[in-house]
Amino acid sequence: MSKTARTDGALETRGIEQVPDHERTARIRDLFPTWVGANISVLLLTMGASLVVAYHLGFWQAVVVALAAPVISYGLVGLIGIAGKRGGAPGMALSRAVFGQRGNLLPGALIWVARWGWETINAVTGAYAVLTVLDVLFGIRRNAVLDLVMLLAFVLGTFAISGLGIHALRRCNTYATYLFGVFSVLVLGYLVVHTDWSAVFDRPAGPVASVITGIGLIAAGGVSWIPSSPDFTRYLPRTASAKGIVGVTVGGAGIVVLPMVLMGAVMAVSTPGLASAADPVSFLGEILPVWLAVPYLLTALIGMLLINSMSMYSAGFTAQTLGFTVERHWAVSVNAVISLVFGGVLMLAATSFMGSFIAFLSLLAVAFSAWVGVFGADMLRRREYDGAALADTGRTSAYWYRGGFSPAAVAAWALGLAAGLMFTSSDWFTGPLAANNVVGEYGLGWVATVVISGLLYVVLPKPPVRLPAPAATPATPAAGAAGAAGAASAEPREPVAVRGS
Repeated sequence: MSKTARTDGALETRGIEQVPDHERTARIRDLFPTWVGANISVLLLTMGASLVVAYHLGFWQAVVVALAAPVISYGLVGLIGIAGKRGGAPGMALSRAVFGQRGNLLPGALIWVARWGWETINAVTGAYAVLTVLDVLFGIRRNAVLDLVMLLAFVLGTFAISGLGIHALRRCNTYATYLFGVFSVLVLGYLVVHTDWSAVFDRPAGPVASVITGIGLIAAGGVSWIPSSPDFTRYLPRTASAKGIVGVTVGGAGIVVLPMVLMGAVMAVSTPGLASAADPVSFLGEILPVWLAVPYLLTALIGMLLINSMSMYSAGFTAQTLGFTVERHWAVSVNAVISLVFGGVLMLAATSFMGSFIAFLSLLAVAFSAWVGVFGADMLRRREYDGAALADTGRTSAYWYRGGFSPAAVAAWALGLAAGLMFTSSDWFTGPLAANNVVGEYGLGWVATVVISGLLYVVLPKPPVRLPAPAATPATPAAGAAGAAGAASAEPREPVAVRGS
């Protein structure tokens, strides 16, 4: 296969290996539709409704939440994305340089399992969107068999897009951005005309604690994208602007999160049941007229399809780092099957979709945040990643460290994760330190996880940071045959240690 065939065709065939410089021709502006597409979800509407119904926030407080949450969460997504342009590899492959070849299996396995739940939630929401359209247009009522058929169709569509890879995702995200923009403007216009704004603005303001909790809730969804961020920046050239990566990432996410959350908050004033619906999508068919509800639901369906495709795309890389010796597009199929099975259980058995979703989201954010703290702290001292060492999973790898583990990284990750869970409260799990403290009161267990794991990694003694060995200088004619023979027989040079613990 030629070098250009790996990236120019419809199917991306490159896996977790480092992308060579001559293939790194992406542009920073390509990230904008990527992060727009990652947020086109009706779940943001229901989360916005929760700000009004569950947290009792006023309209302007909801505005503060909708502005602050994407800046915080997608600011972190953009910052970790800088590692992608430095190392040219997916996030969980670059993570080998931090945790060690064996140590990386620990956070990798947890993040992979956490993605099962995220993909299941999105698959179920997408199936609900199709079912709602069928009900609104044709009066076809949902039943168990139809639920599973729509879920299967959604998962197959997800597998097709994620299996094709980065080029299909970019193209689909670009089209979805335009569609979402058009129909969001129409929905906003409808709400402006038909909303009782006096009821919206007359709502009393809630406590400041609820504002902070709301920011943490909305931001937790963005946190789940942080380990995936390098997956979408690894085709950027090394000279790409770090500030540009962060700015475009925050802008792409914020332009979706802000209106979606506010629309949900406004809708909840007249339809408070939106915040606690067993099926959060069907409410749109009741709130909006048919001519607007159907195209908007179809647009949202496309968005949720792309969200799941992006998640499965990253999950394929994670599976490869865990030892699945198959090509990336087949590694994706593992998560597709899992989301189909779990999605069927959720659709047939769950009684409260949003209750299950918010409980899951709080635990999901903690699972991702322990990795974020360690990896982010390591980025402060590392500027390059050795592609050969990332690919070498044996004892000869520069990232083997001690028995395949980086003790500082693994210890900081494990302790940060345990501490974060102790500060976390949800319907499924409540940590022993979740009550009677600021962190637990505000639902900021994931923030505590990032801070604790990051600080522990900073203070613990670490193995030296290693850079790739300089390329061998070609022998000159004056060196003669003896010099060439000596170079051929020489031992490979160790990567250079540039900074110790």
